[in-house]
Amino acid sequence: ATFEDVVKVNVFVSHMQEFAAMNHAYIAIMGEDPPARITVGRADLALGAAVEIDCIAYKKAA
Repeated sequence: ATFEDVVKVNVFVSHMQEFAAMNHAYIAIMGEDPPARITVGRADLALGAAVEIDCIAYKKAA
């Protein structure tokens, strides 16, 4: 699968004041018509991470 196959993204950020910077980077990667997304502020990300992202991709059978 590629980024073009992504249909849903969950973004967790440890500091919501970094939302604008994260959003800028997200659009640079996912494009101007990105998939559905949620963004949640969460202070206790694994290993002290600033951002955690998981996504679901759907690739049609060839």
